[in-house]
Amino acid sequence: MLAGLVCCGGRVEAIEPIVPGTGDKAENVGDDFEDPEWSYVPGLPKSSKNIDGQTRLPAGRSTNNRWFESTYRGTPDLLKRVSTPPGGLLGSEGAMMMRTLNSGIPNQPDGEMQQDDLIANTSSGIGGYVPVSWRPSVVVRVYLPPFDQWEKRTGTSFALRADCRGRKGRGDDLEAYWPGIFVQFLYNEPRKQPNAALLVIRGRDSGHDFSGPMIKEPGWWTLGMSFSPDGYIHYYAHAGIEDLTSSDRIASHYPYYFKCERFQNFFFNVSNANNGRSWSTAWIIDDPAVYFASRPRATLRPPAVRGRSSR
Repeated sequence: MLAGLVCCGGRVEAIEPIVPGTGDKAENVGDDFEDPEWSYVPGLPKSSKNIDGQTRLPAGRSTNNRWFESTYRGTPDLLKRVSTPPGGLLGSEGAMMMRTLNSGIPNQPDGEMQQDDLIANTSSGIGGYVPVSWRPSVVVRVYLPPFDQWEKRTGTSFALRADCRGRKGRGDDLEAYWPGIFVQFLYNEPRKQPNAALLVIRGRDSGHDFSGPMIKEPGWWTLGMSFSPDGYIHYYAHAGIEDLTSSDRIASHYPYYFKCERFQNFFFNVSNANNGRSWSTAWIIDDPAVYFASRPRATLRPPAVRGRSSR
């Protein structure tokens, strides 16, 4: 699908997908990790409300107040500023590494894949939720290490996610949902075939995940999602660090049949086997940012949003 349709004064007009990174970059949201003093203060033990209903405070937070721990799941065990890997953005000297070991209930490894979350402090930085009339988008550069350095497990390892609010019908209540772009490792042992990875999109209108581009060579990738006034969510990706273009669009959908009305936050997932021994793949991100293609005057601010859970 190339565009959605909206009615304006009796006319039906096409809404073209918004290329992530279009428009004005939001201030006080995202991070460039250039401050040598950047650090994250954990709030152990981590929450595991998604598994056992337990919220454990205080939650972790970065010293620059741009990142915080979900109270639904914990934050990755290792969060630190690192030197930007080769081939990164021009002028970038710092990036952030995310890696986790104990992704489930604290001190209770279960051998099942679990995940931790790191949430961008979007709504606080902006002053409230973002209506899709602002045509928001989120972009991040992600460094994929050589395949022999990945956790030796087939399955999801990393994701860019969005915390959204939408409706399925005109009279329905506004509900939360969490679309995203996942990186799934295709591990071969013994290596009869080369290791590879795959982008997986969540999701179709039905909510089911579906396959995106294959990743046969590691290195830098650019991922992006955008949110248009017709309620569609658009997914973009390409190898390399260059700005996204219209040709990088993977798909556009109403995930779970929701039409998006609000963009609340973006966040990252890091997954592992949660067996107490296997660290996740070391994920490095740089310059995650939110953009507005048609934000109104600065004096027009959306209502404040409370709460900070994610899925």
